[in-house]
Amino acid sequence: MKRGFYTIMAAQFFSSLADNALLIAAIALLIEMHAPDWMKPLLKLFFTVSYVMLAPFVGAFADSMPKGKVMLVTNAVKIVGCALMFFAVHPLLAYAIVGFGAAAYSPAKYGILTELLPPEKLVAANGWIEGTTVGSIILGTVLGGALISPAVSGALLAIDVPLVDTGVRTPAEVAVLVIALCYALAAWFNLRIPDTGARYPAQHRNPAKLVVEFGHCCVILWKDKLGQISLAVTTLFWGAGATLQFIVLDWARVHLGMPLDKAAVLQGVVALGIAIGAVSAARMVRLRDSLRVLPVGVAMGLLVPMMTLVTAQWAAWPLLVLIGGLAGFFVVPMNALLQHRGHVLMSAGHSIAVQNFNENLNILLMLGLYSLLLRMEFEVNVVIVMFGSFVAAMMVAVIALHRANQRRFDSGALIGEQKH
Repeated sequence: MKRGFYTIMAAQFFSSLADNALLIAAIALLIEMHAPDWMKPLLKLFFTVSYVMLAPFVGAFADSMPKGKVMLVTNAVKIVGCALMFFAVHPLLAYAIVGFGAAAYSPAKYGILTELLPPEKLVAANGWIEGTTVGSIILGTVLGGALISPAVSGALLAIDVPLVDTGVRTPAEVAVLVIALCYALAAWFNLRIPDTGARYPAQHRNPAKLVVEFGHCCVILWKDKLGQISLAVTTLFWGAGATLQFIVLDWARVHLGMPLDKAAVLQGVVALGIAIGAVSAARMVRLRDSLRVLPVGVAMGLLVPMMTLVTAQWAAWPLLVLIGGLAGFFVVPMNALLQHRGHVLMSAGHSIAVQNFNENLNILLMLGLYSLLLRMEFEVNVVIVMFGSFVAAMMVAVIALHRANQRRFDSGALIGEQKH
C-alpha cells in the first residue's frame, strides 16, 4: 500500500472513534434528561438523515477539491456538533449536526481509495479500512462506556484546573469533552493526507441540476447488473448493522442485566467480529471472486435468532463475534465491488454518494421501524427473530437476482472492465 493510505486510515480511525463514543455519551445525556427509551434509536436516525438529505450534493462537493481537504472541513463540522452538546442543545439535534459532517466526510473517505489505488488492491484496502473503522467502533463504544462509568467520570470530574471553570458537571459532559479531543486528533491527520492529483470537471452549483444528476447516477448504478447486487447487499448490511447496535443494548439490559456502560462493550464485541471477518476477506477474497460470498449473508441472518437462547455473558461473547465475523466477511468484498463498479461508471465521489444515500435511507427505515416496535412494546426476543429472518430472506432474494443476471451476463468480464 502507498504511504498515504495509512494516513487516511489513521484519520478515519480517530474520526469514527469519536462518532461512536459520542453516541454512547449522547445516550447518557438522554438518560440524564429522563428521556423515554424509544428516543434512543432516534439518535442514530437523526445522525443518518443527513446522509439521505445531502446525498445529491456531497458527491459534487467531494469531487470539487482534494479529498484530504474535504475530510478536514467536514471533520470540523463534527467538532461543532460535538461542542453543541455543552450548550443547552438537545442531544438529538447536536448529533444530527455531527451526522451532517459525517455525510459529507464519507464520499471523500472512500472516494480517495479509488484515486490512490489500482482496482486489484481495492478489496484489501476496503478490508483494512473496514477493519480500522470497526476497530474504532469497538474502542469508541468501549471508550464511551468507560467515560460515563462512575470510576472514570469521577476521576475526570475531580481534575481541577486553576482559574478555569469548564462548566463540566456530569459524566456525560466530561465524556463529550474528551471526545472532542479525538476529533481534534483526526483533524491533525487530515492535514497530512496527500493530494492524489485526481481532478474532476467543474461541478454543478445549481441545486436542481445536482439533484437531477444524482438521480441519473442512482439509475445507472441500480440498472448495472453488478452494481445492483453489491448496492443491495451493502444497503441491507448497513441498515441491519445500525439496528443491531440498539438491539444488542436492549438485549443486554433485558437478558443479561447489564447497565449501559457494560452493554456498550457488547457492541464492541460485535464490531470485533466484523473486524475479524473484514480482515479475513481482505486476505482471502479477490475482487473477481467477490460475489461468491453472498451465501455468508444468509448464514448471518439465520444465526441472529440464536441470541434469544443466551442468558449468560460468557455465552454472548462468542455468538456476537461469530455474527459480526460473518457480516464483515460478506460486506467487504461487496463494498470493494461497488466502489470499483461505481468508479467505472461515474466519478468516485458521485458513486459513493449514491451508495451512502441508499444505505442510510435503509438505516432510517429500519431504525424508524425498530423505534416503532419499541413504542408498541414488542418483546426484544420477538424483534430479534423478526430481524434475523428479514436479513436472511433478503439475502436469499439477492442471490436469486444474481443467478438470474448470470444467465444473461458474464460477471467476471464486467468486474474486469476498466474505466475509459
